[in-house]
Amino acid sequence: MDAQDAWHQPLRHIKSDDVSPDTVQSDGMRRYEAISGRLTGSASIWLGQTHVAGGASSANHHHGESETGIYVVSGHPVFVFVEGNEERRIEASPGDFVFVPPFTPHREENPTPDAEAVVVIARSTQEAIVVNLESLFGH
Repeated sequence: MDAQDAWHQPLRHIKSDDVSPDTVQSDGMRRYEAISGRLTGSASIWLGQTHVAGGASSANHHHGESETGIYVVSGHPVFVFVEGNEERRIEASPGDFVFVPPFTPHREENPTPDAEAVVVIARSTQEAIVVNLESLFGH
């Protein structure tokens, strides 16, 4: 699409009831697609939401070549990854941002037993790439 064709394209409004759970999932969490090529015709970004139930942990996973930006909406999710040979933890709060580089194994945990953690996810690829792993060390 050239600049002339792109001029004055309509905005798209995705209501909370219109997000799609039809995306790759990991045990312990639910991902919802909101802005993507499939749902809105987006050419460059993927945006959605992830919910982790109270006391739950996701499976270990990575997002392939995709960079992932995370914004914490509610709850206190913990992001676990490996640095060198040690497991590291980022304890996040509402308003915090987390960047996940491509191919970095990680998992999300929600240590709060009675409150769901909700985050907004932005990806640099149109496909919501999720590769589930047995461990954070990639085995």
